[in-house]
Amino acid sequence: MCARFVIKTSADEIASAFKVQEILSDLKTSYNVAPTQNIAAVINDGANKLISCGWGLIPPWAKDKSFASRMINARAETIAEKPNFKKPFKSTRCLILADGFFEWRKVQDKKIPMYIRMKDARPFGFAGLYSRWKPSDGESICTCAIITTEPNELLTPIHNRMPAILKPDQRETWLDPEFSDEKELLSLLGPYDSDLMEVFEVSTAVNSPGNNSAENIRPVVNDPLF
Repeated sequence: MCARFVIKTSADEIASAFKVQEILSDLKTSYNVAPTQNIAAVINDGANKLISCGWGLIPPWAKDKSFASRMINARAETIAEKPNFKKPFKSTRCLILADGFFEWRKVQDKKIPMYIRMKDARPFGFAGLYSRWKPSDGESICTCAIITTEPNELLTPIHNRMPAILKPDQRETWLDPEFSDEKELLSLLGPYDSDLMEVFEVSTAVNSPGNNSAENIRPVVNDPLF
């Protein structure tokens, strides 16, 4: 599962790193991105575009936004069959931008927040799906879900799932709306190389979505957990 993450890289840096041709949304720094908030995503509908998208995919038939909180993640193993994800998987895939993400490690009766990022501190893209949803009384909005997969060696002691992260050379294929080879697309969604990532304990302040500061990703100096 992925339920909190961080985005702090500037829009210009994102545009360069992800070959974005059009920036259609402001990229706001957040050290505690939570479900149902608007998040930054890259889509391709003829060109790579940086857009704002609500975190929580709302299917076209939904009557209201309450559905979003139940659809923040999509399992890689079932996205090709699940009714709510099958169509977006075929043609409206996206990258959801992050500098790192949080998971909580259970230790006896406690849950310890851990921050996971790339060792080189560069931003990366979660594999995502997006869809357009139109309420009965307004304009259509973009909504999305983060795809999850099995954990790598680094994440296994913490959680039984991790977000599917795409390598730079996989992004173009994933974003291409004309590409529909199901087998190849699914092959992109395995666990990310643990040798390229690092994890450390952070403050329990991140437990509350209302706490949104750089302190959320400051390492807690304790004895190594593993």
